[in-house]
Amino acid sequence: MIGQQAVVITGASTGIGWATARMLLDKSFKVFGTVRKQADADRLQAEFGPGFVPLLADVTDEAAVQKAAGQVGEMLGRDRLAGLVNNAGIVVGGPLLHLQPAEIRRQMEVNLIGPFQVTKAFAPLLGTDPHRTGRPGRIVQISSVSGALGVPFVGAYVASKFALEGMSESLRRELMLYGVDVILIGPGVVLTPIWDKAVAEDYSRFDPTDYGPILERFRTFFAEESKKGLAPLEIANAVHNALTTARPRPRYAIVPQRLKNWTLPMLLPKRVVDRLVGKQFGLLPK
Repeated sequence: MIGQQAVVITGASTGIGWATARMLLDKSFKVFGTVRKQADADRLQAEFGPGFVPLLADVTDEAAVQKAAGQVGEMLGRDRLAGLVNNAGIVVGGPLLHLQPAEIRRQMEVNLIGPFQVTKAFAPLLGTDPHRTGRPGRIVQISSVSGALGVPFVGAYVASKFALEGMSESLRRELMLYGVDVILIGPGVVLTPIWDKAVAEDYSRFDPTDYGPILERFRTFFAEESKKGLAPLEIANAVHNALTTARPRPRYAIVPQRLKNWTLPMLLPKRVVDRLVGKQFGLLPK
């Protein structure tokens, strides 16, 4: 038995996961964080201290996820887990017509099947096991603005986040039976390594396609937009609020330059947004 509220965060080594772990530790939570490498586990243990417990588990490895759930369950005793934050994710970039099926599968494995496996493994600790005591926990899914708005050249990522949002809505309604809530957080661009990697990725294989020069224009635009991204701490604040407020909203949109990047695209007719995006990136037919 731990004697304090405990939360599991996937993808805790950097970015949103790291910032959320830091914030929750400062708020006196016990934090379990998944990492894929022993070096990251050792680093985080040194950075965060005894309140943090690293879990060596890739979210795409079902056996490793089940083992991690077992570790957490043993440490909790008969207590319930206060929260699960499904944060781990990757971005597969490039025009959809020129991606390989294996790339789409990899995107879905990490961003959709991963959260599914983790949620299934930790659900008994959150509240589906009637023998555990305490209030049912909450699941916080880290989605994206791309979970509601399609963006060109990150279509695989967009598809994974749209799917995550649909799955989460169904899950939220199914888990009402156990009192376990599911809350989505949809950030805009955040200053994290996931987007740095996306900008730095080598897209030269698309140069011979019609999208070659357009893709370079998109990369330049995205690199500039990334500099205006949110600090991970802002998302960590939203996660803390989702875990602790009495009546959380089902979805939080945390988006920089909100009017341009969220409000108008959501309100305008989709064909209007199509033309605006097409004009911006040179996608309109000649």
